[in-house]
Amino acid sequence: ECGVFSTLLPHHVGPEEVARRKPLGLILSGGPASVYAEGAPKLDPRLLELGIPVLGICYGMQLIARELGGNVEGAEVGEFGRSRLTVRDGGRLLAGTPAEQACWMSHRDAVFEAPPGFAALASSAASPVAAFESVERGVYGIQFHPEVVHTPYGQQVLRNFLIDVCG
Repeated sequence: ECGVFSTLLPHHVGPEEVARRKPLGLILSGGPASVYAEGAPKLDPRLLELGIPVLGICYGMQLIARELGGNVEGAEVGEFGRSRLTVRDGGRLLAGTPAEQACWMSHRDAVFEAPPGFAALASSAASPVAAFESVERGVYGIQFHPEVVHTPYGQQVLRNFLIDVCG
């Protein structure tokens, strides 16, 4: 929908294969598991060191946060469905989107503290850190789902990552 070629790969593909494909960016998608569940997909930290921008969406954001020293916890109440997102700082990822907006959430775990060196950009009722970024590292994360129509500014967020960040 954004006019960018993409390839979908399973979670177990390693950084060597990703690097071989010479991507301009990498998106770690969402999923139904808890990052703490036995057998849940793990993040190979070398994927964050390929020298390309990385965007984690939902579960992908939680994996990044956990791997890089942020605080991910099981929330008392998960968020499922439409939520209000409060943007404190648009940064690069949320640039051009309103300070208050609707988004679509589907998670029980949440990021309660961004990793060291990351800017916390937004929050929602059950997600203290619903978006973060480290421009220096080229690593970004959002708890909500930008790919669905229920997130009115989702395509803008994806374009910000794909066009502005990845080039």
